[in-house]
Amino acid sequence: MLDMEQKIKIFKALSNQTRFMIFKNVFTGGYTCSLDKIQPGVKVNPIATCVSTVAEHFNFSLPTISAHIKELKEAKIITVEKKGNKVYIEPNIETIRELAECFGTLVNNFDNNRELFFGDTLVVKS
Repeated sequence: MLDMEQKIKIFKALSNQTRFMIFKNVFTGGYTCSLDKIQPGVKVNPIATCVSTVAEHFNFSLPTISAHIKELKEAKIITVEKKGNKVYIEPNIETIRELAECFGTLVNNFDNNRELFFGDTLVVKS
């Protein structure tokens, strides 16, 4: 379960435009990555994206992109794995699902308590 500190880490990671775009494109399949031709036996998840492909979409050096990816990894919204001679990233679906559930709970609580805050009369529960 995500604690408050972890949720804040996620929002801080995604508050940077570059990190948000990296995450969005990794999550939605916005990057295509060529498979490693030097080591064709390396098995890669089809939704994984290689870091070098991500770097091609930005006007930053590979070390800068790697630093952004490190932040996303520390926020646990992506996973990073070296396979063959490339580093692959993919979304951490479990963390994203849990974060989505948090938003669902917020919305449900808001809807359930809306009259308390926005109704014509204040309902006092005893």
